[in-house]
Amino acid sequence: MKPLLSIDAVRTAVQQLPDNGLAAARLAALTRLDADGLPTATHEDWKYTDLTRIVDVSNRWLAAGATTMPVADAAVAAITDQFAASWLVIRNGMVDARSIAKFAQSDVRIDLLSASDKALECDAPLSGLNVALLQDGLAIRIPANIEHAGTVGLLFIDHAAADVGVSQARIVIELEGGSAADFIEYHSSTGDAAHYANTVIELRLADGARCNYVRVQDRQAGHDQTGRLTATLGADSRLQHAAFDLGGNLVRNDLDIKLVGRGSATSFSGLYLAGREQHVDNHTRVDHLVGPTHSEQEYRGIAADAARCVWNGKAVVHRGADGTNARQANHNLLLSAAAEIDAKPELEIYADDVKASHGTTIGELDQGALFYLRTRGLDEAAARCLLMRAFAEKIVVRSPLPAIRQTISEKVAERVAALIVGDAK
Repeated sequence: MKPLLSIDAVRTAVQQLPDNGLAAARLAALTRLDADGLPTATHEDWKYTDLTRIVDVSNRWLAAGATTMPVADAAVAAITDQFAASWLVIRNGMVDARSIAKFAQSDVRIDLLSASDKALECDAPLSGLNVALLQDGLAIRIPANIEHAGTVGLLFIDHAAADVGVSQARIVIELEGGSAADFIEYHSSTGDAAHYANTVIELRLADGARCNYVRVQDRQAGHDQTGRLTATLGADSRLQHAAFDLGGNLVRNDLDIKLVGRGSATSFSGLYLAGREQHVDNHTRVDHLVGPTHSEQEYRGIAADAARCVWNGKAVVHRGADGTNARQANHNLLLSAAAEIDAKPELEIYADDVKASHGTTIGELDQGALFYLRTRGLDEAAARCLLMRAFAEKIVVRSPLPAIRQTISEKVAERVAALIVGDAK
């Protein structure tokens, strides 16, 4: 049975949105959403993630008039001041025009999606909802042969206090041939009311382009998020991606990478730290459409209390993609009997001369290592914390942006300490 999202209420909200260049796309997405509905547990890729709570929050928000709340400048500064980057800010689904103006003299070209000619993908689950309720979005372009366009920060920040909130955000990023840029994608929220954020990012790398990308999700405990990043890599292009899930309530991340050019390569990793009754679901897919191409991924997770974590990593080597190298690994720690981790590595190979491997582990903290640390004077909590941080740091050091590793490491250490005492954020 489909989650009962009120399509009539969505239609009313769509009619109230600005009459801009996205109007036709919204109506088309609404029609598709009405026909397809939202994914349920009967969909193989969604069997572990129940969207009932998200549907409930969305219906309550729509019934209340689909209004947005302001986000304080201080909340924005508290995040942007931590990282050396030029920031674009989206507050409760609304683009902050002031942040765009700061790029006027840079190598980064920025337009509103409503003023661009970008076709917006809406055939994936939740993408139709995203387009239908989209206020506006951003189109980011790095011109050809820019040696390094700097570090661009993408801050998605929401606030829900007096009533429930919902936000939709979308960004299209294009790196033209031979260009390079770094990106920090950061998700945060404030307020005690329920909130649901849905973000879609399309990343396109032309031949020879290079991109380093880090995503950090650190939302409030009662806030839910679904996010999708699709990446298309041209010949000899490179994408390095790292993701860190530290907060939130129900979190679903989809990473879909297509290697369409010979010699393209991607390396991506992720760390998810969950406590309380958090639910964190990471689905990754990489399609090797030609050869030779290369992909490598490693995800690690720690689940405490009654948390549930999901990792589904899939690599598909298509016919004709000879010479491909595809590797994937997933390692997890369970800190309590009530915690659960579901791991599913998948390989589909239809070509010859392929190197491919996958593996996953789920276990507890090493009792021998704990005993050794206790004999060296550490109490049990300190010993457990040290082992968990060492486990997590394997992913932190893989971050493709060395300048922010220390900040990420400190956030991870803070989150690990919270899991130890059972005070999940």
